[in-house]
Amino acid sequence: MAPKNQAAWIPAKNVRPFQVKDAPYTPPGPGQVVVKNAAVAINPFDWVLQYIGNILAGHLKYPFVFGTDVAGQVVEVGPDVKRFRVGDRVCGSATALAKTVNSAAEGGFQLYTVMREHMLAPIPDHVTEEQACVLGLGLGTAAYGLFHTDYLGLDMPRVPAPTEVLGKSGKPCAVIITGGASSVGSNAVQLAASVGYRVISTSSPKNFHYVEGLGAACVIDYNTTTLAEDLLSAVKGHELVGAYAIGDGAVEACTAVMQRHDPNLTRKRIALAGGSIDGDRLMTFGGKASFLFGMVGGIFTSVARRLRTGVEVKFIIVDGLVDPNSVVARVYKEFLPQALEQRQFVPAPPPQVVGRGLDKIQDALDLQRKGVSGRKIVVAL
Repeated sequence: MAPKNQAAWIPAKNVRPFQVKDAPYTPPGPGQVVVKNAAVAINPFDWVLQYIGNILAGHLKYPFVFGTDVAGQVVEVGPDVKRFRVGDRVCGSATALAKTVNSAAEGGFQLYTVMREHMLAPIPDHVTEEQACVLGLGLGTAAYGLFHTDYLGLDMPRVPAPTEVLGKSGKPCAVIITGGASSVGSNAVQLAASVGYRVISTSSPKNFHYVEGLGAACVIDYNTTTLAEDLLSAVKGHELVGAYAIGDGAVEACTAVMQRHDPNLTRKRIALAGGSIDGDRLMTFGGKASFLFGMVGGIFTSVARRLRTGVEVKFIIVDGLVDPNSVVARVYKEFLPQALEQRQFVPAPPPQVVGRGLDKIQDALDLQRKGVSGRKIVVAL
């Protein structure tokens, strides 16, 4: 007899709150497992989709189950699954939102989620499910922007991490990753450090020690009026392999650095993971229109910037996660298991558990919408 499943459903586009109701238990197909979720984490993308899912993901079939970041225990494995067995504790990224998936059965905000084998990693004994579930979308976005050839196209991370990487000039390589205390930034800093790059990051002063602990060689106050000059000084003597921009004003500062740093030692590519989102304003018609205009306008701004400065800026759109050979899948399969076990990589940022049960997920989204610093909102199940 199949287990009884429940989910936090969004019944139709742009509807809140979620409705906790029964959901079918779906057995796994080839290359899939079913995970009994013990904890789920909340991303800004979750509540943004709740308000403007018809704009960002018009392909979704409602009612639907959102949620990407999960951790729990494998309860059933599908055909050809070799990496996991029933009883294994795992964490990873659900793929319900992918156009080629578009299935509520693979959404994270439910008790039992169908997961892709290649989007999971085992949880080591020293890590709890509440800690492990914070990876998901943050890890995937960080890996995609750093390693995919459409973006920075950097070398893949290794265990153990090299002490440094030499560029074509024979000088050590550096990468700028702004917003190092954010969910995406926390993962990007660790991934880049695990390649062997000198990581230059930014954060508020209260998070300097935290970002340094993740592997950043230098952390600069992102509110300083001399941000570009300070970043430029930090990359002196290094070959700059690119920048990963998170936060307001980051693209402008990184562009200035790339224009002024040694042109023979600079790869003028910026992967953009976005800036802040005003949740209250996004709830209004004007806010939705402004958000959409900003996305479209950003494309033209990037083209104009490249023509004017020679610096290429690309907004990160994560795609192809159903491909077991994608760069994100490679991180899950080839790097993360050993890196987590040896504590070279830690789930970050730390979880802020705000409640237990599917009925707490809407409250968690509303709390995340108000803004969180240096933490990731988590609901235990």
